[in-house]
Amino acid sequence: MPIITISRGSYSKGKEVAETVAERLGYPCIAREVILKASKEFNIPEIKFAKAFHDAPSIFDRLTYGREKYIAYLKAAFLKSVQCDNVVYHGLAGHFFLKDLRHALKVRIIADRPERVQVTMAREGVSEAEAERRLKRDDEDRTKWSKHVFGIDTSDPSLYDLVIHIGKMRVADAADVICHTAQLETFKTTFESQRAMDDLVLAGEVKAALVDLKPDIQAICTEGRVLLGTKVSQMQNIEEIKQIERIARGVPGVKDVELKTSHRVDWSD
Repeated sequence: MPIITISRGSYSKGKEVAETVAERLGYPCIAREVILKASKEFNIPEIKFAKAFHDAPSIFDRLTYGREKYIAYLKAAFLKSVQCDNVVYHGLAGHFFLKDLRHALKVRIIADRPERVQVTMAREGVSEAEAERRLKRDDEDRTKWSKHVFGIDTSDPSLYDLVIHIGKMRVADAADVICHTAQLETFKTTFESQRAMDDLVLAGEVKAALVDLKPDIQAICTEGRVLLGTKVSQMQNIEEIKQIERIARGVPGVKDVELKTSHRVDWSD
């Protein structure tokens, strides 16, 4: 069975869809739990994770690696949380972290702006104008952030296996479609897809272990063999290279490490 990721805008009923799907399939439903896991494991206050992913990137962030470690920590915690599949996730960036995984069913939930405005007004007790303003700001921040961090627009339908419009189709209807799709042969976990998942997890753990030392470092893994890449101009000395290799080899499950420093390798990390 697959990992189901549900991407959603604020007040689009994506959370309700995720919870309904999880209940019907008997899967755990997670979102904020991943941030709490990362916060605890890497000793970062939860509020910093929330700000790092919900605020639009600043000029400072674009000139430095101000949020690289938060992304690396969240990714490591997320991948570990969904490694054994049979889970519904409706939090941050799940569809991107699993973009090439065969048994990940990636869903986008959308809703019409007027309906989202009405829900915002009811839940937050604000005027229609204020609800419109908040939604506009939130949507713009999410778009800026996803483009800056991942180079994608989360509203792009090609990123998903399913895009479901909540309106004429209700939450229960959307859950029906997702549950049916999740049981197709296409999304069943295979030996090869699980091995790919395990490689993703290990690469994420290595990146998280190294991000404080080398924020730009990238890691890919194949059956315990880790390939690292970074800009040669940023490598200071042989001792730093040795330290990187030592840290990477210290991550449980790593069998071998190769470090490329000739140029930045254009990987998805």
